Amino acid sequence: MKIAYLMNTYPLPSTTFIRREIEAIEARGHGIRRFAVRAWPQTLVDPRDTSERRLTHYILSGNLRGLLLAPVREIAVNPRGLLRALKPWFTLSRKARDGFVRPVAYLLEAIYFRQRAAAEQIDHVHVHFATNAATVAMLARLMGGPRYSFTVHGPDEFVRPERLGFDEKIAHAQFAVAISQYCRARLSSLGRPEDDRKIKVARCGLALEDFAAVRARSPDTATLVCVGRLCSAKGQVLIPAAVAGLRDRFPDLKVVLVGDGENREEIAAACRLHGVADRVVFHGWASNAQVRDLIASSRALLLPSFAEGLPIVIMEAFALARPVISTRVAGIPELLDDTCGWLIQPGDAADLARAIEEVLLATPAQLEAKGAVGRARVMRLHDRRTLARTLCQLFGATAANPVEARGHAS
Repeated sequence: MKIAYLMNTYPLPSTTFIRREIEAIEARGHGIRRFAVRAWPQTLVDPRDTSERRLTHYILSGNLRGLLLAPVREIAVNPRGLLRALKPWFTLSRKARDGFVRPVAYLLEAIYFRQRAAAEQIDHVHVHFATNAATVAMLARLMGGPRYSFTVHGPDEFVRPERLGFDEKIAHAQFAVAISQYCRARLSSLGRPEDDRKIKVARCGLALEDFAAVRARSPDTATLVCVGRLCSAKGQVLIPAAVAGLRDRFPDLKVVLVGDGENREEIAAACRLHGVADRVVFHGWASNAQVRDLIASSRALLLPSFAEGLPIVIMEAFALARPVISTRVAGIPELLDDTCGWLIQPGDAADLARAIEEVLLATPAQLEAKGAVGRARVMRLHDRRTLARTLCQLFGATAANPVEARGHAS
């Protein structure tokens, strides 16, 4: 089989898990062709992401001429396929309520991708996230392009699920992957009953070998690390108040924010308001190796999110034998409990402060015990080799029993 991966924006700092997944499948002997709709416009900080960008073929970025010529070729060589895709395209466009330009862009991207996949003899394409890249893969399939599947993560995909056309995308897909049981339940409620068998659970995986040489250190540190995009969903804006309430009792308390994003100034303003600008440190984006080092040197990982799927960074902290403070949302309780960390209510500043206090009062032995439970759990559930084996089995099964590309729409 010739397999392709199709993403919206790739690579970027938050898609390390996709790169790890691709590498693990390639380690099983499958070559993977990378496609993305667009390139990330900012500077990549991890050298492996820089290398990955060179391997990625971009459908939209720097390819305006190719996109405009694609429909002319399609009308000439595949008019029936193009017609077959138009009704589902219109249905998805109506559901998405994205105006006129975006749906037309998705159609052009799908036409171009079908032609490129045919030229490269791609048999199957896998997509991460059920957004525009999944739309492109579905439309390309309806035109006669490669079979497709997609992985759903949340939480953004579930904010307005009716606009993403989950029922259509699952119906035409070979299978859909949910990263947790919570995610599977949501997908099951959004698809057609007859397609429920297509929804598989395959948990995201780590390159555990990257964590083998890194061990937790500085057990007496009072530094916590929060890793993630600085945005409202991650809840970092609650951290300054919690730190302010604890600083007198714990004068060495510090929280390092690793990442950047649209909420940076709001968080900085909260730091100034509570007088903790010297206690909450803005680190910015970091390479994978730097993130591992920062977590390993911390007392615990802190992730007070309002909305999540199942954060990779929790898996990374556990792989480094560090306990975690996070919230009871989505799939997080499937991995995190009181044996390996602290679960708090999202948006509850008092609960957040209580958990941080308990982390600071815990002995090195107690922290080590929680970290050991987390490490054992992530090694059992989130090894990328297990994920790659599962995906390869699914790819192989779909090659033997392909879903017909139907042109109906609900």
